[in-house]
Amino acid sequence: MTRQSDPTIPLSFTRDLPLAQAALDFARESHAGQVRGSDRAPFILHPVETASLLERSHYPDHVVAAAILHDVLEDTDTEPEELEARFGGEVSELVATVSADEEQRREDVRRRVSRAGGYAPAVYAADKVSKVRELRAMLAGGMDPAGAESKRRHYRRCLAMLEKTIPGSRLVELLRFELEALDALPPGIDGASTG
Repeated sequence: MTRQSDPTIPLSFTRDLPLAQAALDFARESHAGQVRGSDRAPFILHPVETASLLERSHYPDHVVAAAILHDVLEDTDTEPEELEARFGGEVSELVATVSADEEQRREDVRRRVSRAGGYAPAVYAADKVSKVRELRAMLAGGMDPAGAESKRRHYRRCLAMLEKTIPGSRLVELLRFELEALDALPPGIDGASTG
């Protein structure tokens, strides 16, 4: 039995962020029924983790809201105009900057984020931290090593771009750590359990 996310359970990091709370409500509805491939958790966990990283790094409400919404253009039927009408131009522009459609490749999004500057690289960095953590779970679950290596190469290129774009950022340092830890301490290396 799959457990659905409970929209009545508040997330403390949005408590004083009204735009982020509205974004969370919208994203929960938009991503309803979607699950992550790595652990079958509700998909909303990924954008929430991304947003939480930004809030804990003291980014403003509209940036946290954009992080919560960063996958709605890619993974739901939400249109950019709807985002702008509900959340304003700043949020919808950030979401559009970090989003890819079917015709855009990863490199195109990296270049766009790098050129955009502002808050876009921070949202992108937080997204990649969450995705590397998810990759660790997928590897632990038996993911094909070739597919994992392709993702690692992509995340390393993301890190290289972010080191140039927002050097010294806490989020960039965290992404570097997650990649180094994945390489140095891969899941299931010795099969031992510590519990």
